[in-house]
Formats: sequence, structure tokens, C-alpha cells
Amino acid sequence: MAERSFAREVEDLKLGAGEEFRGEGILAITKALLQSGVGYVGGYQGAPISHLMDVLSDAQGILSDLDVHFETSASEAAAGAMLSASVNYPIRGAVTWKSTVGTNVASDALANLASGGVKGGALIIIGEDYGEGSSIMQERSHAFAMKSQIWLLDPRPNLESIVKAVEDGFELSEASNTPVMLEVRIRACHVHGRFIAKDNKRPTYTLKQALENPQRDTSRIVLPPAAYVHEKEKIEQRWPAAVRFIKERKLNETMPGDVSHLGIILQGGMYNGVIRALQDLGFADVWGNSRIPLYVMNVTYPLIDDEIVAFCEGKSAVLMVEEGQPDYIEQALHKILRVADVPARIHGKDVLPIGGEYTAVVLATGMRSFLSKAAPDLLPDQVRASNNPSIMASDEIKALAEVVPARPAGFCTGCPERPIFAAMKLVEKELGQHHVSADIGCHLFSILPPFNIGATTMGYGLGPASASAFNVKAGKRSIAMMGDGGFWHNGLTSGIGNAVFNKHDGVVMVVDNYYSSATGGQDILSSRADNGSRSTKHPITEAVKGIGAKWVRQIDRTYDVAKLRDTLKEALTTPEAGPKIIVASSECMLNKQRRVKPLFNKAVKGGERVVRERFGVDEDVCTGDHACIRLSGCPSLSVKHTADPLKDDPVAAIDNTCVGCGNCGEVAEAAVLCPSFYRADIVYNPTGFDRFMARLRAGVIGFLQRRRERRRPALA
Repeated sequence: MAERSFAREVEDLKLGAGEEFRGEGILAITKALLQSGVGYVGGYQGAPISHLMDVLSDAQGILSDLDVHFETSASEAAAGAMLSASVNYPIRGAVTWKSTVGTNVASDALANLASGGVKGGALIIIGEDYGEGSSIMQERSHAFAMKSQIWLLDPRPNLESIVKAVEDGFELSEASNTPVMLEVRIRACHVHGRFIAKDNKRPTYTLKQALENPQRDTSRIVLPPAAYVHEKEKIEQRWPAAVRFIKERKLNETMPGDVSHLGIILQGGMYNGVIRALQDLGFADVWGNSRIPLYVMNVTYPLIDDEIVAFCEGKSAVLMVEEGQPDYIEQALHKILRVADVPARIHGKDVLPIGGEYTAVVLATGMRSFLSKAAPDLLPDQVRASNNPSIMASDEIKALAEVVPARPAGFCTGCPERPIFAAMKLVEKELGQHHVSADIGCHLFSILPPFNIGATTMGYGLGPASASAFNVKAGKRSIAMMGDGGFWHNGLTSGIGNAVFNKHDGVVMVVDNYYSSATGGQDILSSRADNGSRSTKHPITEAVKGIGAKWVRQIDRTYDVAKLRDTLKEALTTPEAGPKIIVASSECMLNKQRRVKPLFNKAVKGGERVVRERFGVDEDVCTGDHACIRLSGCPSLSVKHTADPLKDDPVAAIDNTCVGCGNCGEVAEAAVLCPSFYRADIVYNPTGFDRFMARLRAGVIGFLQRRRERRRPALA
């Protein structure tokens, strides 16, 4: 169950020639693939490209009608290897994943693909996750493109440019026999717009034809002596062919301006931000017409030397807008212009940040600095008088930052992973701290307050592998975390298999929430839902036993904190040798709410009797110790002031976002905290018996309350 359904939007993928397509960037990419005659598509979900996989999944009927094979790959490596279908056959194929982590995983396949080259068009759609909102290390796909000499497209963030880039990408790949990367940032994925559609195309050569007419060319396989020939082919044939295609098709754009002695060279993906910054400085209008000439690199690798030289000739200064570091393109510009003896002064990282996301505010600040150096007389008086145009410098924003505390990322309300770490804290209290190797996924939030658990994270599904060095005799065992998504992505072999083979004596906690939750709730092998197009319901415990693990425990309700605590304590103290595997399972609360809420609301409207559980805190009993909050951290668990004059501290309180998971009460019981938590059952469409029992309970409680009030001693 993905976090969003595109069942309605995918109907627009059927639009034909001359019809107007409206929608998001990810939908436009899918439509462009179909218009280009793609034969197969694969990939692995991950922000900012997750929704592209969801769109393709929802569009399987349309893909099948066009004889397009779609597959949700087990990993980015599996997706990259799919492109081998384009090596010997004239079939267009596309894969997608989150970069740069996904590109790292797929690097073996991509390096071999780029070395041998392709016959059919091979397109790699990269979701560039760069900037403050990123969930990964700050790296760029540009480095990988340069390393393997894969051409890199970076189109302007509007639907027409994105669609054109997909179509051009396939043709560029075929013209140069080289795989092509198409880089789209989060704003490009979700930008809204329109373009004039074309008819969808069936593949001119299908996978069925390829199977029935097998071909092989050993010169395309990366083995000596062919591997050495591939290097020469790249330089002598493929690169020149790519340059010719880019120049002839005018993939890069030059936009004129009346301030002809200055210029701005920019990555295509930076276009919208650059125009917005120029508007703020008075150098562009609302239609995007810039007074300063622009050279927009919709292809950022390879660079087209002739075009760059032609743009820079006659200019006194040029600004290079290149997001991220190192400054690959800026360094290349210096070399290109010096060789061509063009004297234009290049500005870039001297006026713009060396690293970090280039937002419109950042770009406006940098361009103001550029103009102050290159042409100060052109700056409007109000801009020249301002020391800092950023809204972040305003007194109001500064005052807000002082009173609003920083909010660290955390688990969702009712998340079934929270009680796992509460249990770990309870064990830690009894047995002391242990080395914990964390992993990629929602459970990585455990490294932050209130749990503060986890020492390292090395990659998706690599939690157990990153603890392998600690396989030594000591008074304590290491603990490794891994999610179910990471388990099937990489962890089964590199984590569990490696631990079994090397007789690792540590503990591995597999967090099973039934989905690949961190990437949007997609089904995986161990998902417990029925899936018509995928094989699910394969237990993780059976997989680890099949690979040789002996000490395996399954916990089917992670909210049972006491059972989790006792099982983990047993794993850390048992004399049994070998890896100790605990699979802790409960359904992701977000996906559960998406699944249950529509059914619940339908039942209520239909007049059925349904019960919703809610939890609360009796403020008369609560002492204000707040240990429950320290061991839970649930967003619905807060504090409030009490009118009791004998209590100095605020008491615990549960707000209306509570989903009734019961974790707070379970933690309170397991930690032997206090009896102040209670559960209330809210009955919708109650029966006559429900109403009678409610009146009876109210009468009994009222009687006891009145009797207690009468017996309370009066103070004179």
C-alpha cells in the first residue's frame, strides 16, 4: 500500500497527439517514457523519486497494453542490471532510483553497462536528493557520470523541458551507444504544469522478440581484451557522437539579454531559482525574460566547449551557478576558456556557497555579490543599500527562532517501532550500554531523543554487517538494527548470511512493519497484504532459518514492551553461540490508518457498531514524574498544568492525535512507572445493551464519587 494512489491521474497517460496534459513532473516523466516507445521499466523507490514508482505501479494496465514490462526491483543494483536488455537488442529501457545512495548500490552494474555500451536507448532517471531536506549524505550524481562517462541531463524544471529531456535522452543514448542519466530534483518531480501530448508508442522491438531471436556480441562484454577497447571507443567514438548530437539538437539553450557584457551559465535544474533571484534583483520579468544573457546546460556532462566559448566571448564576467561541491563544472570552465584564450572572468563559488542547496534566497544573495563585483553601477539603489536581502535576516524571523525550539525528526504517532527502543532502554538500564549499529529506515530516528540509541549507520540493510568487526569475546554483545525493507534489499546476504558464515555472536533486531515504510509504504516480500501483481507473505523468520540461523525469535506485537524487553535480555545473555535474530513485527501505523480509516468511516456511516480505543492520563493519579514521556516520546503524549495546589510539576496528557496503539500504557507497565494511564472505548452506533451498560456504569461511579465526597473531612 503506497502512501498515495495515482489511479485517477494515470488515466491521463492515455492522452493522444495534440491533447493537453496537465499534472505533476513525475506523471509527465511517465507519459514521456510511453511516448518514447520504452520497452521495459524498473527501479527502486526512494525520495524524491518514490512517487514515480507508485505512478508506474498504478499504470501497470496501461503499460501492459503497450507491451511494456514494469518491475519493482529488489534493489537499485537489480534495476541497473535490467538495462543489460539494451546491450544486444534495440530495446529502449528505463530505470529509476534515489541518488546518490541508489547509484552507489547500482554502481557495479552501471560501470559494466557504460564500459560495454548499449544498442538500445538506456535511460537512468535519477532522483537527486540534495539540500537541507535531504535524508542522505550530501553528494552529487555528477561525479559518477564523470567517472563512468555516462551522459548527464539536467533539464529546466518545467514539464515541457522534462518531457523533451526524456525523449532526447533515449535518442542521445542510441546516437552515442552510451547510457544516459536524467537528473530530477524534488522540485522537478512535483512541479505542476502542462504540455501538448503525443501518441504513446509500442516498442519497435519487444522483449518477446529478443527472447525468440537471441543475440550475443562478446565485444560488448567487459573482459580482456574488449575492456581495453571500450576505453578507446568512449573517447574516439561515443564522446564525439554525443557532442555532435547535443550541438545539432540544441539540447542546451542560450537566452539573450541586453546586459551583454555579463553572462550566467547554469545547470538546467537551477533555472527556476535563478530566474526568481533575478526577478528579486530587478533583472528579470514575471515571464522569465532575463536582462543578463543565460547559457542553460540541460546537459551538464559532457560539456560542449564550442558553445561555452561562444557564449563567453566579449563578456567581462560570467557567473557559474553550480549547486553542490566539488565545483566540477566551474573548474572545467576555467580550463576551456584559458585554452581558447577568452579573458572573461569566471565567478562561482567565490560569491555563492561552496556547498548546500541553492534556494532562491541563496541565489539572490550570490547574484547580488556577483553584480557588486562585476557591474556595481547596474544594481538598483534599494538593492545596493541593503546589506542582506535574505528574509532570514529579518528581526521577526530571528525572534521566532528564539522562542520556537528545534524539532528533531521522530517516529509517527503510534509507530510500532517506538516500543522496540523503549524496551532497549529498559534493558540498557539493567545490563548497561551496548554498541548498537543502526541502519537506514524509520528506525534510524532512534538515534535522536528521547532514545539516543545507535552509534553508526553505514547503508541500507548494512546494520548487521557494520557490527561484524565486533565479533570478539567480551563481556557484552553488539546489537544491530535492520528494517524489513533493508533486510530484503541487502541485509539477508550481507547481514544475516555473513553473520551465520562467520559465527557472529551478536544480536540482530529486524524491525518488520510489513512495508517499505520509509520510502512510502510499498509492499515487499514479507508484506502481509494480498497483492495481485506481487508475491508477498514470505516470513523473514523462514528466510533467516533457511540461511542457517538457529536462534530466531518472532514477536508479533511490538507494543508488548515487556515481551520485547525479556526477549532482548535473553538474546544478550544466552550462552548459545551464533547470531541471535529477533524479528519484531507490527504494522506501520501510517499504512494501517490509511487502510483502516476508510473502512471505519464507512461502517459508522452504515450504522454498524464500531469501537475506537483511546488512551488518557488520570491527572489526579499522575505524579508529574514524566518517565512515561522519556520512555515513549510519542507526539500525542504531552504535559499540561494541573489545578492541584499540591503538585508543582505539570502532569502528563494525551491529545486528540492519539491513535490508540497503547504504547504509553505498555511502557508504563513494563517500566513499573505508575497506574495513571487508562483506556477508554468510544462506541459508535451503540446498541441498546451498550446504552444500558453506560447508564449502569455512570450510576455506580456517581454513587461512589458522592459517597467519597461525603466521607472527605471538612477543613474549618
